[in-house]
Amino acid sequence: MNRKAIVAIIILMSGALLGIAIIQWFWIKWSVDLDEKIFDDKVIIALSRVKDRLAEDARLYSKLTDVNLGSTDPLSNLKSSALISSIREAKESQWRQKATDEEIRLNLLLIQKELFFDSQQKEKLNVYMKQELDQQGIDLYYDYGVYSIESGGFTILNGNFTVPISISDVSETNARVEKSLYNSHYEIPLFKPDETLKLYFPQKTKWIWSSVLPQLVSSIIFTSLVLLCFIYTVYVIFRQKKISEITNDFINNMTHEFKTPIATISLAADSIDSPMIISDDTKVKRFTQIIKQENKRMLDQVEKVLQIAMLDKKDFKLKFSDIDLNEVVLQAVKNSELQVSQRDGKIEVETGADPAMIKGDETHVSNIVYNLLDNANKYSADAPDIKVTTFRSSAGVHVLIRDRGIGMSKESLKHIFDKFYRVHTGNRHDVKGFGLGLSYVKTMVEAHKGIINVHSELGRGSTFEVIFPFAV
Repeated sequence: MNRKAIVAIIILMSGALLGIAIIQWFWIKWSVDLDEKIFDDKVIIALSRVKDRLAEDARLYSKLTDVNLGSTDPLSNLKSSALISSIREAKESQWRQKATDEEIRLNLLLIQKELFFDSQQKEKLNVYMKQELDQQGIDLYYDYGVYSIESGGFTILNGNFTVPISISDVSETNARVEKSLYNSHYEIPLFKPDETLKLYFPQKTKWIWSSVLPQLVSSIIFTSLVLLCFIYTVYVIFRQKKISEITNDFINNMTHEFKTPIATISLAADSIDSPMIISDDTKVKRFTQIIKQENKRMLDQVEKVLQIAMLDKKDFKLKFSDIDLNEVVLQAVKNSELQVSQRDGKIEVETGADPAMIKGDETHVSNIVYNLLDNANKYSADAPDIKVTTFRSSAGVHVLIRDRGIGMSKESLKHIFDKFYRVHTGNRHDVKGFGLGLSYVKTMVEAHKGIINVHSELGRGSTFEVIFPFAV
């Protein structure tokens, strides 16, 4: 699959996921709005019923109380006996007097609300409010109050009489409640046009969203799962694409590595068949030696591939023994010096670790150091300049191999320990190998319970650090 196709799939899938998320959000928001409307309707119904019950109480109160001008008549508290007497005197019959008294009482109830909202009626307002809200299935904390436009404040607040104060002058203690009630849209007019019963639910928004919480959580979980699967799929696609490129690179490199010795063997065999050569034992012997060398070279390459397969399966056993890491390093440097000197390069050694005893398999530890030295030599564009250092720390014995070669980019550093991966240098085949050396090094270091770190800058070289634990 080419890169354009992958990008197109990512864009389409991202658009689909975004569309699904938006649709789910609109459905959830619609559900919240619907629940809020139902809630509002229930509150208005409850307020209407509270008003009706209060009105019924007022009617009963006016029927059961016989208005007179004695000390027991509550109308006397209003000091309106003169008004009442004048009205009574204007009536022509006894039966009209009783109706007139009732009319006066009702009018006074509208003028003086404290006649109605006494302590008993105030408690009823509190009870009615709770009963009607419970009847509507609303079990939320609420604030309520009776607001008077004439006085510019609340006369009753949460079941208590208050001195009406304008909202701008409200005390800090009641500021939250009164301002919330003042701005609330849950209200219904009472007996006088300027009086309003207001209701406010501080936790309404939280309660409404909690009703759709299961759907919201489920939506988030399933959308997240789809998103994670999509991300993982994209990751796998890119990884497989990278593996495919590395595999093709490996096949090309392997073809190149085998093609040269095969061509050399073929040329040597043809030369031996020549009448001029076959009669000369010295030349035959030389061409036979070439065939053996090239054959050994191919066998070594095959052995590397087989060896990495064994490492992947963990089908190997290490023979641990006490090893002086300084000696291993010096021997590996000695074996590498010939190749480095052929390119007019140099290797410096500084064995600062004393003692440098570790527990490990001497063959594989030697191969680790040799592979790192070979890597430093191959990826030096000009004359190699390599420095090897050993030292101790609390973590163990360190081996640092620094070169001033071509270095690596940050992207290359992520893959240098992958099988078959090789850092590109512009020409695919200018550095020989299968890309198995560093993969082998990492596997062996981890098998020795060690650590390997890499520091590199493009164009400035690389430093490989291997830490082996102390011998115990």
